[in-house]
Amino acid sequence: MNAWIIKPKNFDPNKKYPLFMYQYSGPGSQQVSNSWDNGNALWFEMLAQKGYIIACVDGRGTGYKGAKFKKVTYKNLGKYEIEDQITAAKWLGNQKYIDKTRIGIFGWSFGGYMASLAMTKGADVFKAGIAVAPVTNWRYYDSVYTERFLLTPQENPAGYDDNSPTTYANLLKGKFLLIHGTADDNVHFQNSMEFSEALIQNKKQFEFMAYPDKNHGIYGGQTRPQLYQKMTDFILENL
Repeated sequence: MNAWIIKPKNFDPNKKYPLFMYQYSGPGSQQVSNSWDNGNALWFEMLAQKGYIIACVDGRGTGYKGAKFKKVTYKNLGKYEIEDQITAAKWLGNQKYIDKTRIGIFGWSFGGYMASLAMTKGADVFKAGIAVAPVTNWRYYDSVYTERFLLTPQENPAGYDDNSPTTYANLLKGKFLLIHGTADDNVHFQNSMEFSEALIQNKKQFEFMAYPDKNHGIYGGQTRPQLYQKMTDFILENL
């Protein structure tokens, strides 16, 4: 699997650092490349300055590693992707300069879906996680996208239910921050509402931040500065 890693300035291989993983893993996507990331790169550099190691791994289902690697997730969207993120976190945690008791994860959209699965199915590995605008039930996502990879719910019910974070709400252990815009017309707000209800009914404590009338990008006015300060504070307090 391809990966990138950002280490703190004056990195000391004899010290142990907390690890913060960034994730997307959508079908055919690529986060690891020899190019500048104009999205979260500066935020990641700031976190590195505060003593965190940042890493990103492109697992199965992502692009640019051949058709077999990309298409293995067909009818099981989320299954192999989260297996690879958990495996990657364990491998990184075994490096002498990583504190494996302080591993966190962050993702947005499909990445938020991955972060939600990481905090449930990977609850023994990840101490803290942030999921922004996550899909938590593929029945609520648009059919043109979803049925391309999962077929219909009638044809493949296990593909929908077995890979839904909501199914595993009872497994949450670590600190979890869930974020969503109420006007999200891509990943509907319903996803986070249903996941929240499942967590509540399983008596799980978590943080939730709703952004009124904000869409999938969650921006406008002072929204982005407030959002990233919220996420930064959460990381500093819990990881």
